[in-house]
Amino acid sequence: MRRHIFQWLLIVAAGLAQPRLMVAAAGHLRVGAAAVEFEADDTMEIGGSILAGHVRGQEGKLRAVAVVLEQAPVKLAVVACDVLMLNRDLLDPVAAEIERTTGIPAAHVLINCTHTHHAPSTCTVHGYKRDEEFCRRVQRGIAAAVRAANANLAGDSRFCFALGEEKTVGQNSRLLLGDGTIYWGGPRDDAVRPTGPFDPALPVLAFRDVDGKLQALLFNHSTHTIRGRKGGVRSPGFYGMAAQELEAEMGATVGFLEGASGSTHNLDLSGDECADRIKRAVREALAKAQPQAAARLAAIKRPFKFRVRRFDEAKEDEAVSSYCRKRMPPRADSTIAVFRAMRRELAPRQGEERETWMQVMRIGDVAIVGVPAEYFTALGLDIKKRSPFPHTLVAELANDWIGYLPDREGHKLGGYQTWTGLHSYAEPGTGERIADEAVAMLRELRTK
Repeated sequence: MRRHIFQWLLIVAAGLAQPRLMVAAAGHLRVGAAAVEFEADDTMEIGGSILAGHVRGQEGKLRAVAVVLEQAPVKLAVVACDVLMLNRDLLDPVAAEIERTTGIPAAHVLINCTHTHHAPSTCTVHGYKRDEEFCRRVQRGIAAAVRAANANLAGDSRFCFALGEEKTVGQNSRLLLGDGTIYWGGPRDDAVRPTGPFDPALPVLAFRDVDGKLQALLFNHSTHTIRGRKGGVRSPGFYGMAAQELEAEMGATVGFLEGASGSTHNLDLSGDECADRIKRAVREALAKAQPQAAARLAAIKRPFKFRVRRFDEAKEDEAVSSYCRKRMPPRADSTIAVFRAMRRELAPRQGEERETWMQVMRIGDVAIVGVPAEYFTALGLDIKKRSPFPHTLVAELANDWIGYLPDREGHKLGGYQTWTGLHSYAEPGTGERIADEAVAMLRELRTK
């Protein structure tokens, strides 16, 4: 009789324990992080200018920084790459390889480019092509970083968040000039006003172990990544240098996610000053970061269709030629020639339908929106304003690159970011459509 009672008690105890174990596993957050360097050399053309260029030497590292999050059975991977931008023909195979080797679904992998203008070319645009060998190295580096981060998964981990601010590194750089044009290069002593907003938000996502030790940190800000600490060398840019210096200081992997910065640049500060101010802002935000409730993980990634714009060749040529001859006469002819060549390539493709990716992720009450373009800040702010999440950040140049995406007002005003070329070819209104789709996906994500 006693034996039967004892067996019954064991069965009951096992039945009570099992649900508790399942609940604990479901809320258990594990974090892994890693960084892999992309090898580069002085023979490689640098992306980021109108014409091809070369540099001698390098500061810092060009890297893929990966953070993998697991809350069984869900895994997410967020990757930041120190390159200008990457097209989906390079990134889709990498996402598939990551899924094959780690089990992280491709739809749960977000690959963002930090948009440094000081790395070998990874895209064909303006007057140069992408360096295919360097692109292969980048692909291998991304996959290796995610594999290493996945292998480094450890827990229990706590997710901490703070919404910091840095309002001096960058500004809306599309200045209305006295002659009614929009500033791109050359003198700006007749500037009238900025034509759009600047987003100073600097969100910090920090992950700590049970003892409070920092495991990984991601931060986000919305300014073009131009200038490093030195000039004339390969560089991850001031954001990348700040991330690597913070990493050495904090003893944890640190990555930067480029925000919606299609219309914002640093016009006045040195790269040194930018890096130092960003580091200070990250430190201040991290000091205020608060532990969040159990970090529920989810992601949605789906195709988005758009069309190549139709354009008037004569009007396009006049816009480029008149600005360059007046504002940048020493390099006017070469720049005009580059834009003419790009339009010749696009002319037979006018109206063509293309497909890219949209992606949203949630880490608890923080959402990340991946957009595949150099996205105007006004559009990024619109997504944030309409998001159902308490905190939303935009990571541009994610999973693909389809050029600049201005808002409709930006198209009306004109300027470099709207001139037709391989850098800007989607039809007007695409930026707003992406914002609407992002908000719809965020609302869906909120229920997951």
